[in-house]
Amino acid sequence: MPIALALHGGCGALPQPLLAPTEWAEARRDIADALRAGWTVLAQGGPALDAVEATVVVLEDSPHFNAGRGAALNTDGEHELDAAIMDGAALRAGAVCAVRRIRNPVKAARKLLEAGDPLFLTGPAADAFAHDAGLDIVAPSYFTTERRLRNLQQMKARAAAGTAAAASEGEKHGTVGAVALDRANNLAAATSTGGYTNKPAGRVGDSPIIGAGTYARNGVCAVSGTGKGELFIRYVACYEVASLIAYKGLSLDEATRSVVFDRMGDVGAGMVAVDAGGNIAAPFNTVGMYRGWILPSGELHVATHGEVECVARLAGGSA
Repeated sequence: MPIALALHGGCGALPQPLLAPTEWAEARRDIADALRAGWTVLAQGGPALDAVEATVVVLEDSPHFNAGRGAALNTDGEHELDAAIMDGAALRAGAVCAVRRIRNPVKAARKLLEAGDPLFLTGPAADAFAHDAGLDIVAPSYFTTERRLRNLQQMKARAAAGTAAAASEGEKHGTVGAVALDRANNLAAATSTGGYTNKPAGRVGDSPIIGAGTYARNGVCAVSGTGKGELFIRYVACYEVASLIAYKGLSLDEATRSVVFDRMGDVGAGMVAVDAGGNIAAPFNTVGMYRGWILPSGELHVATHGEVECVARLAGGSA
C-alpha cells in the first residue's frame, strides 16, 4: 500500500521580502526535518497516528511557526495553546486548549486519545493531565520569542488605530498541522496552534475542535486547516471536505479547493489533506503558506509561496 505525508506551517507566511533569507532557509529546513520525522515512522511500517504526532512535534519545537515555541501571544501577553489529533481508523481523537505549560501540546492530545475519556481538556486541567502523564512541562516564557513580542506590539497599535483588519496574515495568524496515510491504509491528522496575535484571553479557535480544524476518516481523507478559526468552526470545514468527497463524489483537490476558495475566499485560509489513495492537496488563498509533503514515491517537497521545490527523494516509498 502507498504511504504519504503532508504538513502545513500556517497560511500566515509573510511576503518574501519581509523576512531575511536566513529565516526563510531555517523555516524550510524545519519543514523538511518535520517531514523526515513523520516519513521515518511510515517507511518503517508505523501508524499514521505516530507519523502526524512526530511531524507536529518538530514544528512545535521550531521558533518559526505559531505553535509550541514561537506561539502567538494573547492580549494579556500570555500564551494559550491548542492542539488536536485524530485517528481515521476508529474516529478516536484527543484535544487540549488554552494550555500554558505543555511543551508539546500535540503529545497531550495524543495521551487523551489513548485514554479515551475525556476526549477534550482545557486550561489548567489539561496542563495537570499532561504533568501526570509524564510529559515535558515548561515555564510559559519558553514559548516566547522576540518576533511574537513584536507582533503583539504591532497588533495592539493597529487595534488602537482601528487598522487591525488590514494586518497581514503573518502578523495575525499561524498554525501547524500534519496528515498521513500509512501502509495499513489508515489515515490520521494533527493540528497545533497558538491562535492569533492579540486574541482575547480564553479564546479557542478551530484547531482543537474535531471536524473544524482537524479531521480524519479512513477511506475518505485526513485534513488539517489553518486560517481564520471562527470561520472554520462555523463551516465545520475539515469535516466539510470529507463530506464533499464521501457524499458528493468530489476529488480531494476539488473538495479542498471548494472549501478554501468558495466557502472562505474572503478570509485567510489554507489546508493540507491526503486521501485513501495517497493523493495530497494543499490549497491556500493567502500570499503564502508554509507547506510540504512526501509523495508515495518518496519525493519530498517544500514550499512557502508559489514555487514548490523537490529537495530529496527518501527511501521507503513506492516505485
